[in-house]
Amino acid sequence: MKMVIIVRTDIKMGKGKIAAQVAHAAVSLVIDILNSSNSRWKSWLFEWLNEGQPKIVVKVNSIVELNTKIEEAKELGLPISLIEDAGRTQLEPGTVTCGGIGPSEDYLIDKITGDLKLL
Repeated sequence: MKMVIIVRTDIKMGKGKIAAQVAHAAVSLVIDILNSSNSRWKSWLFEWLNEGQPKIVVKVNSIVELNTKIEEAKELGLPISLIEDAGRTQLEPGTVTCGGIGPSEDYLIDKITGDLKLL
């Protein structure tokens, strides 16, 4: 079980900003699952929690690439999150910074993100 966060590298974000955006994506995924009625997602979440909450952070070079990966995850029925910045510091409001997938079984997420490089 794992969660993957996909970060855009085509926009300028400092290390702290990236860390905050990745955290937003992870927290959003968990909250969305807890608020959903999807028992499969909840099962994955609790299994992931028991396995130490593995998270992988990877990178893409464009919003198009990020959106493609998120759509692929949605088509497979996986939990997804898409993070838009509030625009209080480094970015314009509404800038999509990253997206999250999971937690889910490794092989399902690897179908989508297995070709991406680690951040």
